[in-house]
Amino acid sequence: MVVKSTIPTVDLSPFFDKGDDEDGKKKATEIITRACTESGFFQIVNHGVPLELMARAIDLSKTFFQYPTDEKLKWKPGPDAPLPAGYNRQPEHSSDKNEYLLLFVPSAGSALASLNVYPEDPPEFRVVLEEICCQLSKTASIVESILNECMGLPENFLKEYNKDRSNDFMAALRYFPATAHGDDNGISEHEDGNCLTFVFQDDVGGLEVLKDGQWIPVTPTEGTIVVNVGDVIQVLSNGKLKSATHRVVRKEGKSRHSYAFFHNLDGEKWVEPLPQFTQEIGEGPKYRGFRYKDYQQLRLRNKTHPPSDPRDVIHISHYAIPP
Repeated sequence: MVVKSTIPTVDLSPFFDKGDDEDGKKKATEIITRACTESGFFQIVNHGVPLELMARAIDLSKTFFQYPTDEKLKWKPGPDAPLPAGYNRQPEHSSDKNEYLLLFVPSAGSALASLNVYPEDPPEFRVVLEEICCQLSKTASIVESILNECMGLPENFLKEYNKDRSNDFMAALRYFPATAHGDDNGISEHEDGNCLTFVFQDDVGGLEVLKDGQWIPVTPTEGTIVVNVGDVIQVLSNGKLKSATHRVVRKEGKSRHSYAFFHNLDGEKWVEPLPQFTQEIGEGPKYRGFRYKDYQQLRLRNKTHPPSDPRDVIHISHYAIPP
């Protein structure tokens, strides 16, 4: 069931102003805390990313995805890339109907730099993509620091835990129009495996979040960025914060364009419930620990070799400890 509603909106301007707007910061922190414990979804305004840059990025991605497939397929990295970066299109047999351009965020000294491929055409596309990555990375660091406060962790804990930015990546996506016979699935119901995801979309809409058993549409609003919590934060908080369940429903006669920025984690990091959410409050861990890279590989296999039975798709529940 889909209900007509929206998700909480957070004004980040107090975190950019030179003045000390403690009331504004407190209000933002309270909204994010409530959102992350209820659904894992909220949206931000006054987030520091120039609105004209966001609009230009959407326009250029529309131009890129109109190119012939052979032209788009030129933009693929070498076989050593840890993720299927470059241009990709979902296989015909997949239930998801989209194409995407996946890019690693440029990072000084990053070993991934030589593996990354940024399209040179249309003109400006590479420059705009690199700038939008840079801006979203700054905003992600601010939201991560707020989340650190929401979780009651020691100052800069998440920043130190997740200080390697060379694993962040971004995707420009195009969802194909729905067909007349009712096939409207753009991307199936899922949760993100990372820490935080940031999404901005065109005016077509289609993004929906699951809350209390109901699907809530995320209405496109100019200048907003949608944020959702991923599996890493759910595990660290021992389930106190929710990894957001979401999907994309395609509209008939219209393609949907969006960008998703993934504030990720170093693959070698060990992920397990933090003591602040377990022994320090007398609760047992709900998840067994794992190396993040191992979970990434399982999730990637979901996409490259989709199981015939949807029940065999790997989720974070793979690491859940039975009650």
